[in-house]
Amino acid sequence: MAKTLVLIGSICAFLGIALGAFGAHALRERLPADLMAVYQTGVLYHLVHALALVLTGALLRWMGATVLVTWAGWLFLAGIVLFSGSLYLLSMTGIRALGAITPFGGLSFLIGWALLAVAAWKG
Repeated sequence: MAKTLVLIGSICAFLGIALGAFGAHALRERLPADLMAVYQTGVLYHLVHALALVLTGALLRWMGATVLVTWAGWLFLAGIVLFSGSLYLLSMTGIRALGAITPFGGLSFLIGWALLAVAAWKG
């Protein structure tokens, strides 16, 4: 599982950098400032949590496979898809209803970090 989470985290980081560059170069002139800010927020959280996935994989190696750390990793991935994904779609389509998905991604991030904290406390 550790190797899988590091691999997924690395792929997510690659995609986060690519999407950030796409936004900076291809979308800057096409999106209004408010939607560009939404897009950039998606990129920021995407990249931070890609690194969190890599960290989670490393922690699994170091601490041994624990259910809490494993769940944290999957929740970070869910958060990237739901939080950042909804912000990417919202910014490019202008469909504000997609913002209703974003809090579920944020909640996934929060629970993932809480699970890591509990795992550290117990470990």
